[in-house]
Parts: sequence; C-alpha cells; structure tokens
Amino acid sequence: MLGMCRGRRRFLAFSLALLFIPALTWLYLSVGNFQVRHLPLSPLEPQSSALIGGGAGERQALELRVREVEEENRALRKELSQPPRSPSRPHQTGHHGNGSLPHSSEDATKHNEAQRGGIGANGSDCIQQPAVDKCETIHLAIVCAGYNASRDVVTLVKSVLFHRRNPLHFHFITDSIAQRILASLFHTWMVPAVRVDFYDADELKSEVSWIPNKHYSGIYGLMKLVLTKALPSDLKKVIVLDTDITFATDIAELWAVFHKFTGQQVLGLVENQSDWYLGNLWKNHRPWPALGRGFNTGVILLLLDRLRKLRWEQMWRLTAERELMSMLSTSLADQDIFNAVIKQNPFLVHQLPCFWNVQLSDHTRSEKCYKDVADLKVIHWNSPKKLRVKNKHVEFFRNLYLTFLEYDGNLLRRELFGCPSETDHNSANLQKTLLELDEDDPCYEFRRERFTVHRTHLYFLHYEYEPSADNTDVTLVAQLSMDRLQMLEAICKHWEGPISLALYLSDAEAQQFLRYAQGSEVLMSRGNVGYHIVYKEGQFYPVNLLRNVAMRQVNTPYMFLSDIDFLPMYGLYESLRKSVVQLDMASTKKALVVPAFETLRYRLSFPKSKAELLSQLDMGTLFTFRNDLGLTTQRKPPHHFHDSEIKYHVWMKGHAPTNFAKWRTATTPYHVQWEADFEPYVMVRRDSPEYDRRFVGFGWNKVAHIMELDAQEYEFVVLPNAYMIHMPHAPSFDITKFRSNEQYRVCLKTLKEEFQQNMSRRYGFAALKYMTAENNS
Repeated sequence: MLGMCRGRRRFLAFSLALLFIPALTWLYLSVGNFQVRHLPLSPLEPQSSALIGGGAGERQALELRVREVEEENRALRKELSQPPRSPSRPHQTGHHGNGSLPHSSEDATKHNEAQRGGIGANGSDCIQQPAVDKCETIHLAIVCAGYNASRDVVTLVKSVLFHRRNPLHFHFITDSIAQRILASLFHTWMVPAVRVDFYDADELKSEVSWIPNKHYSGIYGLMKLVLTKALPSDLKKVIVLDTDITFATDIAELWAVFHKFTGQQVLGLVENQSDWYLGNLWKNHRPWPALGRGFNTGVILLLLDRLRKLRWEQMWRLTAERELMSMLSTSLADQDIFNAVIKQNPFLVHQLPCFWNVQLSDHTRSEKCYKDVADLKVIHWNSPKKLRVKNKHVEFFRNLYLTFLEYDGNLLRRELFGCPSETDHNSANLQKTLLELDEDDPCYEFRRERFTVHRTHLYFLHYEYEPSADNTDVTLVAQLSMDRLQMLEAICKHWEGPISLALYLSDAEAQQFLRYAQGSEVLMSRGNVGYHIVYKEGQFYPVNLLRNVAMRQVNTPYMFLSDIDFLPMYGLYESLRKSVVQLDMASTKKALVVPAFETLRYRLSFPKSKAELLSQLDMGTLFTFRNDLGLTTQRKPPHHFHDSEIKYHVWMKGHAPTNFAKWRTATTPYHVQWEADFEPYVMVRRDSPEYDRRFVGFGWNKVAHIMELDAQEYEFVVLPNAYMIHMPHAPSFDITKFRSNEQYRVCLKTLKEEFQQNMSRRYGFAALKYMTAENNS
C-alpha cells in the first residue's frame, strides 16, 4: 500500500513538472528585453558577463542554456552518487563522514546502489577509483596457527594472487607449525613479486592471554589487537584478513579505499551482517557493546601509523578491562573488543561498503550486499559450518571457493611486467642452471626435471606425535600418487608407528585426497601420519624428490625406507625398535634389511609369522620379490620348490644379496655384501644420505641410493624375523614408458654412467668397484 502511494506521488510530481516547464519557457519568451545572466552552477565555472539579446537570439540562447543546465545537473548527480576522490575532499553522501555512520545494512545497500546507479557493475571503466600505483606494494596481514588454518590460508592466497596486478607483501603472524608449513610452501611456490615475512605469535601471547575467550579460534583469535606492536614500525598501513576469506576482485581496489579515510579514521570495517550485537538472538542474549549492528573484523583496513599515534594499545586494553568486569569473557574474540572501542570512539571507523565482506554465516543479511555476481568482491565464510552454511546463493559461493581451492597454483607464477622486484637468489640461480642445459640434448627433459622446484605443502592434515624418549623410534617413509591411495588404510593397520608420506598430486587431486582421508575412520584415528603434498609439474614422476621430502619430515632417530605397495608384517614397528638396541644402531652405520616378498593375489591371507610366510612361499601363494626392471620370469609349480633350488624365480640382481636361502633358517641377524643393482628396503638413521634426484620415473632410483650407502661404509644386516609383502597393482605409467620408449632407456643408461662417474670423483679409488661391477653385470 505504501509503495502505491509513493508511486502516485511521483506520478503527480512528474505531471506538474511537464506543465510547469512549458509555462516557464513561455514566460521567458514573453518578456521583451529580459536579460539572461549565465549563472555558475559549478564552483569551478567562471561567471560570464555576456548579455544575450532578445528575439531569435534569446530563444536560441534559452534552448542552449536549458541543455547546458540539464547536462550539468546530470554530471552533478553522478558526482554526488560517487565516494570522494581524495582524503582532503569532504564526503558527499552523508553516509561516511566523521561520526556520521549508518547503522544498518539497508543504509549501506542504498549507498552501494547509488554508486551503481550510473556506473554499472564493479570494475566499470567509469569508476574513478583513487589511483594505486602500478608497482605499489600492497601489504596484507594474516593470523594463522596450526595445520588446518595453514591449509585454509592457501585458498585465500590463491584468490588474491589470481586477481592481483601489484606486488604483494604478506605478513603472517603464526605459531611454529604454520610458519614451517607456509615458509616451505612459499619457498617452493616461487611466485614473482611476492614477499613473505613471519612473526612469532608465541611471543605475543602474553599480550592477550589475560583475556578470557570463548571463540573457537582460541588465543590466536585475539592477535589482531596487537598488530601495531607485531608489525614493523615503519609499516604505515595494512589490510588484515581472516583465513576464511575468498577474493573475487583485485585487492588493489580495497587498498585504494585508504585514500578515502578522513579526519581521525584509522579502521576500515564492514558492518556486521547478523543480529548478534543487537542482542535479540535468544532470551538473555547479552553481547558486547557495539555501534548499531557492530562491525565484522574478517576484513580490516588499518592505518598503523595513526593508530600508534593514538596509543591504540592503551586504548583497547582499557576498554577490554572495563568491559570484562561485567562480560567476563569475549564470545567473538578480537571482534568484541574492536566494537567496544568503536562504540566509545565512533570517529575511528571508516565504514566500508558491505560487498568488501559478504558474511556467509547463518541468518545474516548478506543478500543485501549484492544484486549481481559482478557486485561481489570479498566472500567471508565466517561460520563454523564453513561450506555447509545456509544461504540462498550458497551453491554459487561454494563453486567460487572450490574454483580457487582446486586451481593449479603453478599458473600463478606469473611475472608483473614493468615492476622491478627484489632479486630472488634462489630463482636467479635456478634460471642460470637451466640456461646452462643443452635443449638439443635428447635427455634434456630428464636433466631439467632434476632442477624443477615443485610446490610443496607439508603436513596437509593435522599431525601430532612426539618420539619416544628411549631414542629407538622409527618412522615409515613412503611416497605415492593418486592411483595408490587405497593402500593407505592397509598400511596404517599394519604399522602403528609414525609414518611420513609424500603424495604427488594436482591441486584438484589434493582436495580429493582430503575428502577421502576425512571420510576414513582409520586415517582420522591416526595423528602420527604426516601427509606432505608435492604438486604435479612436468612429465616425470619425481620419485626420489618425493622420498627426500618425506625423509626430511621424519622426527624420529630412525626411518624405515619403504614403498607404498608393500605391507609390512604385523609387529614390524616394535621389532625394528628392538633391533636398534640389539644391533647398536646409535653408534654404528648400519642399514637393516627387511626381506621383501610378493603376491599375485589381491585377496591374501596375510601371514602372521615367519612360519606362515614360508608355508605360503612353498605353496606358491608368495614369491620372493621381483626385480625393479619388471622382467617376467617363468614361475615353477609350488611342488618344484625345495631348499636346493632356493634361487626361486626372481632375477638374481635386485634382491639376491639378501640370500633368501640363508634367511629361511636364520635365527640371528647376518651381514651381506653390496652387489651390483642391489636395492633392498632398509632401516637407517635419520642422518643417512638422501636419494639422487636425477633418477625420475622408473629405473635405478633405489639402486643409486643403496650404492651411496655402501660408499659411505654402511653395513647391510638382514633381519631374520622381519618381512614385507608387495601387493599387486596395475603397471605404473612410468614403467610403461620405460618398456615402450627406447630413448627413455638410453637416457636412463646415460644417467647411470654419469652417476657412477660422480661417485668416482667423490669417493675416489673405493668407488671403482661400482664401475667394474656394472661392466661385469
């Protein structure tokens, strides 16, 4: 009804205007020598002294003037609908002046619609945003702690990098866990024009630990309060973001809003889009004091230099102490204290349009922040439910989030042309090394892979394990790709000790793995498994890089170097720990060999003892493990096996030195000598040499490592009561290439020869045996 009345009033006003304008024109024309003075409607327009005469000249001048006035009014309306262009210019809209703050989403929405009235969607060429220099560095501060938050922040960073056109400087306030993860990630990501600094959150805990906080973010949810102290004193302004933010526009647009701050405004915030601070969500709901609906701190613009001059630390501390006397604790962490300060000092805040923080928690008024997809700038998943939140357009928001979640981060390694950046010595050295390679070399791709830097995300899932105090603890080390994911649960059932796994996945596959792991009771019940994602790049499977990544994350004194296709015998973890003491591993250089067997059956009654294994071996259910070159051999019927023919069916190079004939009856550990192509699975000390990265894909990757151990005078000791069994699977893509591509085999032979030459140079005369053994094999 109200809308109908308003419509009638507008129609009446329009009709009167139609009658009034012709009457006014007739009045002008009916006056004989009436003089028309050109009135300056703009303060920048000079006043004209010219007089226009009567008759035809008057009519022509009047028509011209009417058009000019209409054009000036149109320009004035457009100017009034836009925010001010510089800090020195007063606000025109009445919504953002000092102390004049809208207290509802409707007000902010009307302001946004007024902006859009003549300029269309976000990013229109008509918008005259305050200039952000092309090469101006944009500073971002993010508080991040723990394993899961480190994973979440990657999606935020991807969305920022995707849209950005400026150099970026990330300031991470982190615990030791997040710093380790993110430092490795950015180091291997190698994104141009991006700088990263870390600040120890543990050193700042004492500043906020006195504040009782009920929010799920814990003590780290209060860290934004101390940014003026944590960040460098010469840093003047920064954009502060929660980890559950997704950008849908260039962050430079938000950085430009700093130019609109006036007077004593030091905080840029979006109004809270829920009714939390109105205190009407439930009976006896008593929130912290806030101005109107309050403000959400998921996105904050901080003028650090002005905050320091205003003695911000003293300001928020006094406010928090006063309010805690009655409130007892915070419910929304730093947000409660920010709002209490703003309630007392409203002049501090510059209210941002709500599309800079579209809040997707339940029961918010976020839909009032946008009318079109193009209106979206920042999406905030500020509900504990995250992607499961209830919202009218949640499917669209979820798809946008998943786009960045699964986006190939390698594509974000793009240069910012025309902007000089700090010299990255690692990147410069890498480029120099790659330029030295001969691109006409038939083995160029093999050689290049050795120097490829793969983006690496350590501890993709939560990890919690402290090694035993007796210094005998052992970590199982393995690597895998997506097609071996099904082996994880079985390995966890067979090995109760810590595990370090390197997974070679794309960004999309990493999310599939995450869903798989989170849906597995077996995997979720284990906190001692470290999953380290090495992102796909290039055409080869970087098997030895993956092994090295997993080895570097071992935090126990010893590691068992296995492969994902093998199931260790039940109790192998405890057996190896006992061997550490029995064989004096701490003071000697030993590699303990675990004999390897295999089965062709997908369903195997796994032997629970050595006696059961020997029985299945004699029955033909199990075999000694085949060679890594995948050569097929003639299998003999089970009744043909006997002790005198214990060579079995495998080729004699890969595992023959293990001496399976001796193992059958052995009751004590025994030494074996290195032989050409020996590649057993061994337990060694954590400080043992890494694998050689030149060997990628299939072939010689373990052989070279065992040769290195022998060159460093490790003793090979076979354990008499230990074993592992290889489970059947489809051939890998790399072994298929090895078998079908002659050039692949030629390059592998070349790399072997070069490795042996390197060994000779490093170990001198002692390494000549490797050349001789290879020639005689």
